[in-house]
Amino acid sequence: MTQFQQVSKFIFGKLEKELPDYLSYHNRDHTVDVLQAAEDIANSEGIMENDKRLLLTAALFHDSGFLRGRDEHEMESCAIAKSILPGYNYQQEEIEIICGMIRATKIPQSPQNHLEEILCDADLDYLGRDDFFVLSNKLFAELTAEGIIADNNEWNREQADFMENHRYYTATSIKLRQAKKEQYIKLIKSKL
Repeated sequence: MTQFQQVSKFIFGKLEKELPDYLSYHNRDHTVDVLQAAEDIANSEGIMENDKRLLLTAALFHDSGFLRGRDEHEMESCAIAKSILPGYNYQQEEIEIICGMIRATKIPQSPQNHLEEILCDADLDYLGRDDFFVLSNKLFAELTAEGIIADNNEWNREQADFMENHRYYTATSIKLRQAKKEQYIKLIKSKL
């Protein structure tokens, strides 16, 4: 088993056992989704194997901070990565690259390099996919459970605003997701 497979098994175990049940969006399934999207985008963008390993590790850890709570979860995700990854023979320099990718996903996203752009696009890949409304409803349920969103009207306003201000960074995501995302924005705005 590779170091990545070992750390995957460990982090998925933690997410399954320790995340609160009300996290209907930021859960194991979201991490699997982002991992798959990151791999697909990386393959399309021609990312080399070692960089891809770091990217996928960042995808694994990017929302692990939810184990400690929503606030500043990206910084918590980095702290978790820094405490766990040395035990799986990740070097300090690699961990810093991984943490850079995780920090870039903080909204508003702020990627500084290609790997960070890929993780940002993977994290919000669903905004331009066929399963958008399924996942959007899961996020709505989660935010409602936490008292962050009050009702559907507020959700539609927030979502339309968020999506209008969001941008995809990679050529792959722009090509595959942008047009459908724009259709969803129009649809959501029609409900306002």
